Amino acid sequence: MRPLGCFVHHQGRGHAERCAALVHALPPERPVTLFCARAEIFPPLPANAEVVSVPSLFEATGAEAPGLADLDTPDTLHCAPAGWPGIREAMGTIAQWFREADPALMICDVSAEIAQLSRICSVPHVKVVQHGDRSDPGHVAAYRGALGLLAPCHADLAQPDWPGWMTAKTHFAGGLGIAAMPDRAAARARLGIAAGEKIALVVSGGGGSGFAQAPIGVGARALPDWSWHTIGHVERDWHATEPGNLAHHGWVDDAADRIAAADLVIASTGNTTCHQILGAGVPWIAVPEWRYFDEQHRKAEALSRAGVAHAVPHLPSSAQAWRAAAEAALMRHDPERMHALVDPRAAARAADWIETLIARAWGAEPRLALVAE
Repeated sequence: MRPLGCFVHHQGRGHAERCAALVHALPPERPVTLFCARAEIFPPLPANAEVVSVPSLFEATGAEAPGLADLDTPDTLHCAPAGWPGIREAMGTIAQWFREADPALMICDVSAEIAQLSRICSVPHVKVVQHGDRSDPGHVAAYRGALGLLAPCHADLAQPDWPGWMTAKTHFAGGLGIAAMPDRAAARARLGIAAGEKIALVVSGGGGSGFAQAPIGVGARALPDWSWHTIGHVERDWHATEPGNLAHHGWVDDAADRIAAADLVIASTGNTTCHQILGAGVPWIAVPEWRYFDEQHRKAEALSRAGVAHAVPHLPSSAQAWRAAAEAALMRHDPERMHALVDPRAAARAADWIETLIARAWGAEPRLALVAE
């Protein structure tokens, strides 16, 4: 079989986790080369996959040309500064692989520039679609030039402004890369949570700088009969005052258990966290963090429209705002609706879709589907 390539953004771990899940679901005889700036973020990969380290496209090393820093960036590009040796090396490595490997397909998760490089090099590509205000010429070119679009979410979370030509070639894969969530009772037993104890969990993810300490303390004081816990990185505030019902755990290996065991989750809308909460069916206050193109804000709006989260623009700033947000999240809680947005066979279905795209592109017969429609 002709090889398949994948560019994997190294911010957070969600890009790597969904690509790994997809690679495991592809035929074992399909060679896969993954290009990424951080090889260590990948979970175990099958024998047919290799990771090629490339320099980051976004982090300067000090060898850049200072006189080119102010060179105007056209609307067709996003992050493409001139005079960066690391970018030349990364793009050159990928272009050389295109020439030597003669790949069947390139998956871009995510970079509009890599998607356009693939098209310029006459390599068909699948572009991973994320939420956000992405009607700019750069994203539109990457989407229009793609053989197909892969959205790691359920179709009910599609943005209403996505045009018909875009959704017509989009495969929706809600829960891609997310393991099945633990049973609630078993998770609470493993964590030693007493029956009847009300748990509020703040999930401060790794894709950004995390939530601030002070507003979490306000929330814990607003609901004193709840046990409050945080996982992940919390930004320390010198003025924060914390009550005794709040505990910080930092980075943990049992995040899935803690989410499944909670009675209320406060979390941003990163893809992995989002689908873990949906899979657990836990009441959710969704708090978007800053991301390029307002990605998390548009995701929060989609979750709210779908009726699976109570979205707020930022962490509540007063006791009354915290109580109102918690009440709203608990009142609109619909675990069956949440579970419906996560497909346990998302990886297998996405792999079949990709193999069908390859077969149509190159004239081969598609393999038998691994999953029933």
